[in-house]
Amino acid sequence: MNPTVLTILISSLGLGTTLTFIGSHWLLVWMGLEINTLAIIPLMIRQHHPRAVEATTKYFITQATASTLLLFASITNAWTSGEWSLTEMINPTSATLALTALALKIGLAPLHFWLPEVLQGLDLTTGLILSTWQKLAPFAILLQLYPLLNPNLLLSLGILSTIIGGWGGLNQTQLRKILAYSSIANLGWMITILHYAPNLTLLNLILYIIMTLTTFLLFKTFNSTKINSIASSSTKSPLLSIITLLTLLSLGGLPPLSGFMPKWLILQELTKQSLFIPATIMAIMALLSLFFYLRLCYATTLTMNPNPTNMSSSWRTKPNHPTLILLASTTLSILLLPLTPTIFMLTP
Repeated sequence: MNPTVLTILISSLGLGTTLTFIGSHWLLVWMGLEINTLAIIPLMIRQHHPRAVEATTKYFITQATASTLLLFASITNAWTSGEWSLTEMINPTSATLALTALALKIGLAPLHFWLPEVLQGLDLTTGLILSTWQKLAPFAILLQLYPLLNPNLLLSLGILSTIIGGWGGLNQTQLRKILAYSSIANLGWMITILHYAPNLTLLNLILYIIMTLTTFLLFKTFNSTKINSIASSSTKSPLLSIITLLTLLSLGGLPPLSGFMPKWLILQELTKQSLFIPATIMAIMALLSLFFYLRLCYATTLTMNPNPTNMSSSWRTKPNHPTLILLASTTLSILLLPLTPTIFMLTP
């Protein structure tokens, strides 16, 4: 892609997210979301591959549907209350429609159907943008709307997302689909606690972005998109294989790694709110998610790539050396748990 065009698209992504962050008027927020969607579509389709075209088409249709629903919710609220302000959504029907639209935008269950298929059709770099940056703008809206949203609906969406995210990733062999179901499960944890402790939602979102960034960068370093292709990583770079193992376990929420922190704090807050059954269901579903992360860890570090005599050897390309971004994100993905008291005191 032309560097000038790429610069314009990346700048538009930043502009759209910034408009949503700073906007207090529904039309300005909606405009930011639209700029975000239109900026990533050329990045998704740049491969000129039928699978990429299919993924881009599915993404455009679902995002256009969500944007239309969000605009309809804001217009309905303005019609009944006369207010276009983001925090003045006093009409409960409009608030429910807005939550449904934002759930479709980020891929919450049961509106998750597009996310695994779209992520599977993208390359790792664009998939990274879709899994991390594109979540920021909808969550900026949710963090402002949370007092006006139905807590029971938020709880139902969150629990369903953790269940589908845990079950859906069990039988997958494609790394991008596994990361898509991982995204659905993590979004479920964030939405469940949104009404009771929005600071924990923000903490979980930041840590999820850091861990997902590390995972995508590692897979891109190995140039792997399937489980059987990642099996050769231990022979090519043993150190990166160990880092991948620790990052995946952190993404699954295993102590004493960073990913355990948000799950621990969220379960603690749910028990304080006497929501024992949702907390139990989410803890069990976290074990399911951990199982398919363990599958990836087993394939990464404990297996050898099959290479019988009648099979041609894979090309050994020049290794991609870890960058400073990968080093920083890996450190944050693994070593943040001892700082939990400090982080918890700094959050309002």
